[in-house]
Amino acid sequence: MKIYNNLFDQIISPENLFWAWNSFKSGKRNKRDVLMFERHLEENIFQLHRELRNKTYKHGPYTGFYIRDPKQRHIHKADVRDRVLHHAIFSIINPIFEETFIPTSFSCRIGFGTHKGVDTLENITRTITRNGTRNCFVLKCDIKKFFDSVDHKILLQIIEKRIKDKDAIWLLKSIIESYTTVPARERERVNPVPRKGIPIGNLTSQLFANIYMNEFDQFMKHELHIKHYVRYTDDFAIASPDRVYLENLIEPISKFLSDHLLLNLHPKKISIRKLNQGIDFLGYVIFPKHRLLRTKTRRRMFVKLTEKIMAYHAGVISEKSLVASLQSYLGVMSHADTVRLADKIKNLIWFVN
Repeated sequence: MKIYNNLFDQIISPENLFWAWNSFKSGKRNKRDVLMFERHLEENIFQLHRELRNKTYKHGPYTGFYIRDPKQRHIHKADVRDRVLHHAIFSIINPIFEETFIPTSFSCRIGFGTHKGVDTLENITRTITRNGTRNCFVLKCDIKKFFDSVDHKILLQIIEKRIKDKDAIWLLKSIIESYTTVPARERERVNPVPRKGIPIGNLTSQLFANIYMNEFDQFMKHELHIKHYVRYTDDFAIASPDRVYLENLIEPISKFLSDHLLLNLHPKKISIRKLNQGIDFLGYVIFPKHRLLRTKTRRRMFVKLTEKIMAYHAGVISEKSLVASLQSYLGVMSHADTVRLADKIKNLIWFVN
């Protein structure tokens, strides 16, 4: 295993912080807090650099809000300067761990993503069925309250296997411990509850999630020797021609997650389905010879597009914004067999105009 030192100076260098600013600001130039930071950009960047160099830096508080994506998620947004630092950390730390990730882990990685994850699972099922001549079953699971359950101590121990730079570890610990789901009264007891949780809103949380779950990926591939395995954050699927084989995997999977990562499978989201019943994965439903959008996804798209059309006619958004939304939805549909659905959405636009 390759060990890394002398990372701290790379992360906090003014050059990397300015690069991180340019990466962070993309698509956010009209946000008030971003404009305020940019007004005194050099002063803010060099002040951040000094605080990091002198180790007087402290992560600021988070602003919480809810979104539906499609299920309700609690997002925690950090201040601009902290988010710039997250980008600076990600640029140096991500390549160190990227090389250790398995090729069927698809979350928050360049060249991967949901569509490639669905494509891969679909190709796996077609390989197993030999173009419809054999049965294929898929075990699908996800982890209960994953982001809220990531244990800080375990996460740092995993990171420290590869990173031996004490200053870099100090900084990563500052980011990790800037947020916890454990109430203060529980943390301050005689036998304190371990700190848990990483905020969904941080770029670094995407990296930390992959680092944490890579332990599980390695167990699946090298201990259980599972050949047909696909994961996206805390959702994962295993395909096999043998239903009993999949049933027998649930216990060792659950035990590893509980014993080594202090995570639990969501008891209501463990399913084994035959391919011809449809495999619901990452917003799409895979069948032996075609793929559809999930029903909830279709409904949500129509609702959101109708809202966009109403906003356009009320003068709230521009025609350019409306067309951009339409193109986005058509892009999602292009990854499924949805010719009629795409026509309905186009007709909706034309009819309203």
